[in-house]
Amino acid sequence: MRELERRFAEIEARMSAGPAADVYVKLASEYSELQPVVTKIRAYEKACAELADIEAMLADRATDKEMRDLAEMEKPEVEERIEALEEEIQILLLPKDAADEKSAILEIRAGTGGSEAALFAGDLFRMYERYAAGKGWRVEVLSASEGEAGGYKEIIATVSGRGVFSRLKFESGVHRVQRVPETEASGRIHTSAATVAVLPEAEEIDIDIRPEDIRIDTMRSSGAGGQHVNTTDSAVRITHLPTGIVVTSSEKSQHQNRAKAMQVLRSRLFDMERQRADSERSADRKSQVGSGDRSERIRTYNFPQGRLTDHRINLTLYKLDRMMEGEIDEVVDALLADHQASQLALLGERQN
Repeated sequence: MRELERRFAEIEARMSAGPAADVYVKLASEYSELQPVVTKIRAYEKACAELADIEAMLADRATDKEMRDLAEMEKPEVEERIEALEEEIQILLLPKDAADEKSAILEIRAGTGGSEAALFAGDLFRMYERYAAGKGWRVEVLSASEGEAGGYKEIIATVSGRGVFSRLKFESGVHRVQRVPETEASGRIHTSAATVAVLPEAEEIDIDIRPEDIRIDTMRSSGAGGQHVNTTDSAVRITHLPTGIVVTSSEKSQHQNRAKAMQVLRSRLFDMERQRADSERSADRKSQVGSGDRSERIRTYNFPQGRLTDHRINLTLYKLDRMMEGEIDEVVDALLADHQASQLALLGERQN
């Protein structure tokens, strides 16, 4: 804690000295990162000083009864505050995911269940879209393949804003739905699924893609017919030869398609590298939360009972209608808290 305070003071002094613009930007970034934890450290040190004064007062035989009674009343509150600050500081000092502050690529694909799965994929996208709107984030669809009865066979979008990935990264996995499809005359409940993948949006500085490692093909976009059919070769398919990853984008502008496809390719390669690094550290990982396993069934949405269950943390909430309107903070916060608890437990094991 002393080292963090020393570094924080050093950054403040250097920023006040008026460094070059590029240096100032780097210092300001580190300053904003350190400020929350240093604020808590200073509050903790102040509380510890208060407790020391109270204990000194109680130990002093010259302290009159009224002051002693007041000190004894204040002591438990100060001790409780110190304990809470210790926990908050521990959480702030946990290893940070370097991608947490990034925007994200959101990919949703219909799984088992035919048309109902595509409809559910559409419902999930709408849920995340509304959640993003509530956070002030911007959502831009990069590519979409619509289902025959509505919804999406696949939809890929960017969700832009500060800290998007930190809030959405635990959404990756298989989402299962149980409900009566509109086409089901007998009222029988069907089970279908959709897969969600959340990737940190990678910038060019994060991933270097060599020109000789990619093949770019242009093709005619397919459409629903009539005015929707694109008669120019505007669709772009990019193949990353070393990994075999294929990305397509089929909007109206070939130039925009190329840029969007490269954006998705960078993010998939960046995520692949993160997954590789994570697997190397897998012996230290105690929780499946955030494992990024795309095949893991993480959540069930039971419409007849209005129930949402997250299987990783055994959380069940009976407010599915509100969740589907984008009010998913309660689940996201619970997942983050569980992840932090597992990190703290691991830190304790290492210290012991």
